[in-house]
This record gives sequence, structure tokens and C-alpha cells, in this order.
Amino acid sequence: MPPTLASLVHHSALKLTVRAGEDRLDVPVRWAHVSELADPVPYMEGGELLLITALKLDAEDPEAMRRYVKRLAGAGVVGLGFAVGVNYDDIPEALVGAARQEGLPLLEVPRRTPFLAISKAVSAAIAADQYRAVTAGFAAQRELTRQALTTGPEGLLAALAAQVDGWAALYDASGAVVAAAPEWAGRRAARLTAEVERLRERPAPASSVVAAPDTEDRIELHSLGTGRRPRAALAVGTAAAPGTAERYAVHSAIALLTLTTERSRSLHAAEQRVGAAVLRMLLAGEPDHARAVAGDLYGGLLDAPFRMLVAERQGTEGDPLDALAETAESAAARSGEAVLVVPERERLVVLATDGGTAVAACTAYADSLEAARLVPDSSNGDDGGLVVGLSAPAGPIAAASAYRQAEQALSVARRRGRVLVEHEHVASGSVLPLLADDAVRAFADGLLRALRDHDATGRGDLVASLRAWLSRHGQWDAAAADLGVHRHTLRYRMRRVEEILGRSLDDPDVRMELWLALKATSAE
Repeated sequence: MPPTLASLVHHSALKLTVRAGEDRLDVPVRWAHVSELADPVPYMEGGELLLITALKLDAEDPEAMRRYVKRLAGAGVVGLGFAVGVNYDDIPEALVGAARQEGLPLLEVPRRTPFLAISKAVSAAIAADQYRAVTAGFAAQRELTRQALTTGPEGLLAALAAQVDGWAALYDASGAVVAAAPEWAGRRAARLTAEVERLRERPAPASSVVAAPDTEDRIELHSLGTGRRPRAALAVGTAAAPGTAERYAVHSAIALLTLTTERSRSLHAAEQRVGAAVLRMLLAGEPDHARAVAGDLYGGLLDAPFRMLVAERQGTEGDPLDALAETAESAAARSGEAVLVVPERERLVVLATDGGTAVAACTAYADSLEAARLVPDSSNGDDGGLVVGLSAPAGPIAAASAYRQAEQALSVARRRGRVLVEHEHVASGSVLPLLADDAVRAFADGLLRALRDHDATGRGDLVASLRAWLSRHGQWDAAAADLGVHRHTLRYRMRRVEEILGRSLDDPDVRMELWLALKATSAE
């Protein structure tokens, strides 16, 4: 506890007597200051015990004393010490009355007590309080370190909550609550996800003070990690602003959790290197070797049906691949799933359990980016451009096929301007949407231009005749009936098509190209 007026009054060596403000002696004293100025307020910071002899004051003028005491109280002076036996044998009644009226504690200082003794007593008490705070802070640091080494983040949070007489929570890179202490604090911490996300958008280290919804807690949020984008966050909730000892505990927890985060990043990097080797073996058709290298690292991921996701960065802004990797890993960690994440320069490969939370989280993240694109004047923040291809479910033997499927879906997403395309949707749909490509349309226009030029002269409807004939699989009578012409007329027109194009309609490749050209141009 810092020194108070009450502790100074009870100091046996000072012999101070209370003359006013007896009910306000428990206020802390930040410093003891001597000033004989008629107006010392400009030199006050608040929290001082002002010591005077009234050398330059008209201490017997009630109005002057009311103004003097009122200004002192307004400046945050917590008490007034008056030395008797110097300029006045007793404290003038005008000053006593003004102090009582304003509620400002007034202490009588006997002549044998020098002001220096009071200053020393205040200074010694402040130093002792700071020493206790530092000692308590070191003790808290030792306890937090012990908990971090023996029980992990959960034990550290419990120790921190006890030290600050409040609660503490740890968030992962996605803003989800990883651990909280006491147990009930998890629900309270979960309400701060939006605040944590805003904190993560700022460069580390970053902190903020927020108010908790539906509570009177004062909550501090601190980012954890040394990278450009914080890897985690710590929330500390208390009833009031932390004191010196509590501040030591919070800073120690931040340091320990940051070390844990950075160590986890090193381990994570090593795990990614193992994952890259496992992925290469799977793509090379060596699932047994991949399992041997992976060991228990990925659990049963390599034995169960999985999905392959290939993502690619578009543009230079932000780091969407990191955000996608964090999304997959955080979702898998929360559900206890195994996930293999491998960065490949401008790409990211994710292998995750089919039907699991990691795949669902990745698709939800892509959908959010897609929705943001559709909103006028919207911005994706630092996520930049991203295209994602997702394979159909596959097993370890078909890993190479799944990778090709994901790449094919990625290529379709890139052409269509989509964030994510699933191979299953491409494979199960029609091929016609794939014709909606500028290069395909240009080819179709070039292939059919000569026939259209011929038709424009009014010498026959070759394009319509070709479409009818191809749609009837070369059946003359059926196609002629559709056109309302004689079959000999249709035969003549098809010969003219061959002559103009310089191609034989007996060639199935020619028929296929012409049919696709007709479909591509009719889709315009």
C-alpha cells in the first residue's frame, strides 16, 4: 500500500495532529511538497501533501483562505500540513474553517517536526511500497514461469488470473478462445472476438483497453508474437486498473506466452518441412513411405478419405495464403483433427479430412472473400486476391489425382474470376459453362465466320442447316424435316459447308469442333 495521510498521522516520530478532514485520511499520498507561494497550484500534479508556514499568506482572512483552500482541492492536493510556532503559534481559525468547509484534511505540524522529516517519511513509504510491488512482481513471474513449464498455457492463465484477482484468456490466430481461467471466463472472453480481430490487424506488439459487454470489467487485450501479423492474443479482465505488482504479472505472462508462441512457430516450421516431404511422397505414389515419415504426426489423416486444396495468391497486396493456412490450422486444432499444410512459394497446399472442420472453415473463408467482392466499394483488407481449387474426396493412393483435380479446379476459378471452385461441381456439371471463355469464343467466331458471310449474301442458310444436321447426328431425313426442306437440299448445303471450310464432315473431330463452336456462339 502507498503511504496515506492516516499512516503519516500514526507515524510516532512525526507527532501530527488532525485539525480538519478526519474522514478523508485514507487517501494515498504521492509526494510531500513545500511551497510558500500564494498560489502553488500551477506546480502541482495532484496527490500531494502540501506543507506551509503561511509566510506569504493572510491566513487570518476567511475569504482569502476559502479561495486558497478551494484552489488546492481543485488541483488534487490531498492534504495541507501547517507548521505552528513559526509564523503563527496556532493554525488560524480562518484556515481551519475553510479546510473543514472544503473537506480538505488539515494537519498540524509541531515546531519540533521539520518538513524534511515528513518528506523523508513519505519517500521511504513510497520506496517500500515500490519494493513490495517489485518483489511481488518477481514472485509472480517465478510462479507464472513455473506454471508455463509444468502445466502449459492453461496453468499460466490460472496463475495470472489469481495474481490480478480477475480472469485471463488466450486466443489463437483466428480469434477463437483457446483457454481461459477461471473456467467461467471462457464465455465472457468469447464475446470479444471482434475486438481481438481488430487488434490482430495492427502490427505487433499492440494492446488496447476495452469494456466488456454486459459487465463492468476493465479488459486489456495484448497481441502475442514477434511477426508482422500477431499469432495469438491475451485478454486480462479486472475490476480496476492493475497496480504495479499486477502489471509485472501481466507483462511476464505476455513475455512467456510470446516465447511459447515463437517456439511453436519454430516447431511449426519444422512440421511444415516434414509435411512437404510427406506430400511429395504421396504425389509420387509412395503412400507407405509417406506414412513411415509422418509417423503419428498426422494421426489417421493419411488413411481416411481426404480433400486436396490448392490455393494461389493473386496480386501483391496482403498475404491471403497465410490467412488461409491459419484458418485451416485453427479449425483443425479446435476440433482435434489432423491437417497437412504445405506452402509452395506463391501457392498453398492443404490436405484435410473429407467432411471435417478444416475443409469447412476454408470454404467458409473463401465464401466470405467472394461475398466481399460482390459488395460495391468493399475491401478485403489485407487479404489481397486469392483463388482456390478443391479436389473430390480421395485416398492416399489417389493423392496425385486429387492434386490434379485441385489444380484443374484452380484453373477454372482463375478463368471465371471466382475465389473457390470444387472439382466435383465442375465434373458433375455441363461442359457448356467452360465455353464461356474469350479464347473459345474467338476460335468459334473464326471457325464459323465464312459460313456466316455466305449466309449474309442470302444464298442459303448454312449455319442453321449445319446446326440441325449435327443435332440429328447426321440423319438427313430428320434434319431436313426440322428445317422444312428436302433432304437433297440439305445434302447440297452440307457439301457447300465442306467446300467453304475446307474440312470433311466425315471427320468426328471436325464435327465436334463445329458443334462446340455453335454452342459457344449461341451462349453469347
